[in-house]
Amino acid sequence: MNTSRWLMMPLVLVFAALACSLPSGTSEDPNMEGTRVAMAVQQTSMAIQQMTLTAPTQPPPVQPLPAVENTMPGPAPTLEALPSVPVVDMSERIRSSNILIYEDIMGDPDLVPIVNSTINMMNFSGGKVVNVGDRLGTFKEHANSATRWDLIIVAAEVRTSFSGEMFEVMYDHINNGGAVIIEVWYLDKVVRGKIAPILHKCGVDFFRDLPRDFEYDPFDYSIYWLDKFHPLLSTPNTAQAPSYPSPYWFPDAGDLLKLGTGGDAVLVGGLYPDRKSDYGVLAACMDGRMVIQTFSSHDYKWDTVQTLWENYITYTLTNHYEYAP
Repeated sequence: MNTSRWLMMPLVLVFAALACSLPSGTSEDPNMEGTRVAMAVQQTSMAIQQMTLTAPTQPPPVQPLPAVENTMPGPAPTLEALPSVPVVDMSERIRSSNILIYEDIMGDPDLVPIVNSTINMMNFSGGKVVNVGDRLGTFKEHANSATRWDLIIVAAEVRTSFSGEMFEVMYDHINNGGAVIIEVWYLDKVVRGKIAPILHKCGVDFFRDLPRDFEYDPFDYSIYWLDKFHPLLSTPNTAQAPSYPSPYWFPDAGDLLKLGTGGDAVLVGGLYPDRKSDYGVLAACMDGRMVIQTFSSHDYKWDTVQTLWENYITYTLTNHYEYAP
């Protein structure tokens, strides 16, 4: 029985009492008295039905759901917490990288090795960083060792001896997901050799040689950024374009690049701001895992080029880890 019916009970009693208290004469037929009582009861019943229909209904009380019993043998299963995955900061991953460096300027007592200086400035720790200088045999030995190198740097600024099978080692490293930075000014002498597969995979090709005599115009060798918003130029430093050189090297200033077939290369720096497919001296490719520079670092202002080298290292290692976590 709902609440409204309980509220009707006093009314039923009232109507019943009224019916019973109706006056009756002693001279009347007893049957008339019974009829009068029956009519009063009927009217009371009809009134109750009318009030029941018009009374607001109450929802039935909510019954609690029965408890679910474990019908499986053994103790009830429990939810196990998922193991937490540690979040590794990218800067920490970069600092703990394994880096192999060939930097032939290490054999020149007149110049400070810019790559080695930049590496020291970046405070690498936790990984393995090896700079073999200009020792090709040692470079090959380390490159073919069991160490998984994250980045291999070839800064061949002085000599042309880094060629042939050395580039084959680099190609294998690239195919395994590694990052590379190549500084080479003698591309015209080796472009048809073992470096060709690397250039093709990158998407660049040799365009032309860049000679320079002692009567040079510095503005002819100033570099322009072809994509000012490229991440290679903004992280961690906002890099200034090397300009107005004080050359150390004569008579060859380097080489010029053009976009080739295949690959995803982008020319980032070049000699003309409106030539974005040729006259290039700096390119990025292979999903950002490779940077190639075809001008000599020591021909330009030291702090400008060192800032750029820090960006090279940060950019290629970041993309290496995002490509192959």
